[in-house]
Amino acid sequence: MERYLKAFMVATGGLSMLACNDDDDPVEPDRTGIILGTDATFGQILTDSAGFALYFFSRDADGTSSCAGNCRSLWPPFYSSNAAVSDDIDGDDIGTITLADGTMQTTYKGWPLYYYAEDGAAGEVNGDGVGGNWFVAKPDYSVMLVQNQLVGGDGVLYTGDLTPGEEQTQYLVDAYGRTLYGFINDRFATNNFTNPDFSNNAVWPIYEAEVQSVPSSINVEDLDVITVHGRTQLTYKGWPLYYFGQDAARGETKGIDFPRLGVWPVLRLDSPEAP
Repeated sequence: MERYLKAFMVATGGLSMLACNDDDDPVEPDRTGIILGTDATFGQILTDSAGFALYFFSRDADGTSSCAGNCRSLWPPFYSSNAAVSDDIDGDDIGTITLADGTMQTTYKGWPLYYYAEDGAAGEVNGDGVGGNWFVAKPDYSVMLVQNQLVGGDGVLYTGDLTPGEEQTQYLVDAYGRTLYGFINDRFATNNFTNPDFSNNAVWPIYEAEVQSVPSSINVEDLDVITVHGRTQLTYKGWPLYYFGQDAARGETKGIDFPRLGVWPVLRLDSPEAP
């Protein structure tokens, strides 16, 4: 931990607070922007400009930070006032949130960004997969996972098996945290809902994406693409993936009980393969 904290201070310019004189070595400048790094295991990942890996937390389903107290000791929040300094980073994907104590945290595609305290040096990626909820930040996730309370359009709380009750359920979302659904009447790699003229696409828009990166707990071979009336739709375990048009914000799951429970379920790691 001590090794991490020393390196972390360098990466965030913390050492600039130390007094120095003409005989001292030059103080390392602030290096807090986000850049794209390359890891032998994970491919392209997001790092700070000193090379320390950044992470997403699946419990940040609505775009606010769910990591507080002791969690923040192990997962310090990342913040930079000028995070999108790299030409490889789209400034539109960068944002900030204010934490409960008034400090700021940088977000990427709506995901709050964190360091992992056990990454003792630049280039280490030891936090991916921790607790099944922490994943190294990447620029090209086709799908992500959230751990979230399911809430129907009627405001009722549901468990993962769609019985009323409180429970954190892990399910698939897109790269920006928007909930993805399957349709119970679809068949393997076959969309049975969307009209040829897409006249009903506003109700259940198809998820148009290609197979790129996935969280480490997902088998990338479970993803594929199909062509639906000339357009591309991503599938998971053979289930074509959709949004629900009434989900106005990330973290919402209003589609789970529309028009009734079980017709449009969220997709989980243990979801069965489409028939």
